[in-house]
Amino acid sequence: MPCNHCQSTVFTPLVTLKGYDLVRCVDCGLAYVSNPPSAEELKRIYSAESNYHVQLHDPASETWRSFEALAQKHMAFVRQQAGSGRVLDVGCSTGHFLAAARAQGFEVEGAEFSADSARVAREHFGLTVTEGSVHQVSAAPGSFDLVTMFDVIEHVPDPAADIAAVWQLVKPGGWFVLSTPNIDGLFPRLSLPLAKALGHWPHPEPPHHLYQFSVRTLAAMLEKGGFVPGAVSHTRIPLSYTFGSPAVLARSPKRAAYAALFAPLALAGPWIGQGDWFYIAARKPA
Repeated sequence: MPCNHCQSTVFTPLVTLKGYDLVRCVDCGLAYVSNPPSAEELKRIYSAESNYHVQLHDPASETWRSFEALAQKHMAFVRQQAGSGRVLDVGCSTGHFLAAARAQGFEVEGAEFSADSARVAREHFGLTVTEGSVHQVSAAPGSFDLVTMFDVIEHVPDPAADIAAVWQLVKPGGWFVLSTPNIDGLFPRLSLPLAKALGHWPHPEPPHHLYQFSVRTLAAMLEKGGFVPGAVSHTRIPLSYTFGSPAVLARSPKRAAYAALFAPLALAGPWIGQGDWFYIAARKPA
């Protein structure tokens, strides 16, 4: 499988997890799964049948509340780039960010690959949501002042094609804002060498994440797609997501020991510009 950015077929193996081979392109540094799931398997993975985001479909759940808080975090970064206009959220899930953006004066719509999550966004928030990827959005070129993709670009089979589709949808002078895990973050970078020996790497793993970006590789892809990369903000994935809840750790001394070793790195990463998760904004030239 050639590199999605530079088309090189020369890569270095990084680790095999759950039967999926994570490799790094020798020429440009992009990390990706070289034997990804089929389109049919991906559709199954992102369904309620596979327990995908099932708790997020319940407004009374703790997961629902956590996504409300996450939506405000997304808005804080977006507000540094764009203050108003028409926004498309690609991979909008159950619609929490779009609801927050609408409350702050944006005109909103979404696209969501999971039919179950798209249904919740429509029924609970009354949102306009296209079922599918950015390629199914039927808006005319230049329709949006802002397109967002929060924790989505790492999931898609062809990031370069999605970036090209977004470029068509954004107005000249408009913004493209993304977030994604950072393979060059302090914790993932220092823990990856142990992954092969342990068979465990709790930085987001395949098959859900088909690509592992760094700030450098994602900025390069955005620039190749016609955008001008701009502001970057380093943050971190919640520790409970990466290492497990306190209850889970209490039942597993090995996981607790792993968390004790690496959680401090995950906490420190953002402070030195090496968070294991980051936001990036890019502008389409006017």
